[in-house]
Amino acid sequence: MRPDGEQSTASAGSGGKPYSAGVQAAALAGFLLASLVVAALGGLASAANVTGWYAAADKAPWSPPNGVFGPVWTALYAAMALAAWLVWRKRTDGTRQAMVVYAIQLALNLTWTPVFFALYPALGTAALWLGLAIIVALVAAVTVTVLHFGPISRTAGLLLLPYISWLVFAASLNWWAATHN
Repeated sequence: MRPDGEQSTASAGSGGKPYSAGVQAAALAGFLLASLVVAALGGLASAANVTGWYAAADKAPWSPPNGVFGPVWTALYAAMALAAWLVWRKRTDGTRQAMVVYAIQLALNLTWTPVFFALYPALGTAALWLGLAIIVALVAAVTVTVLHFGPISRTAGLLLLPYISWLVFAASLNWWAATHN
C-alpha cells in the first residue's frame, strides 16, 4: 500500500500493466451509462407516482421539495460511477470483489424506487415497509462497498460517503411514509 492509502495499480495477481487511456475512457463511460440506466429506470417508476399518490401522501416534516431529489441523485450517481471507475482501473487483487459488492448495491438501488413508488398503489403501506427494508439493506451494501473501495482507492471510498448520508436521510423519509400512510 502506498503512503496515500491506495494500493498500487500493478499489485501481485493483477494481471499486468495499467489499462490504455482509451480503455479507461470507455470504462468510465460504461460506469456512467450504468448509473444513467439505473437513474432512468428509477425515474420511470417514480414519475407518475410523484404527482399521483405521493403528492397527497403524508410526508416527513423534514422532506425537501420534490425538485431537490433530481439534482442530488444526479450528483450521487455521477460520484458512484467515478468511484467504481477509480477502483476498477487499479486492477488489484481486491478489485473483483469490490466490483461485485458495487453491483449488489446498484441492484438494490434499482429495486428501491419501483417498490416504494410503483407498488404503493397495489400494495399500500406494505410497499413502503418493503421499501424501507430495501433501503436499509442498501445502506448496509454501500457501507460494505466503501469498506472494499477505500483500501483500493481512498478517493473512491470518500466519494461514496455522501451517498450513504443521503440514503440514511432517504430511509428516514421512507420510515415516515411507512408509519404515516
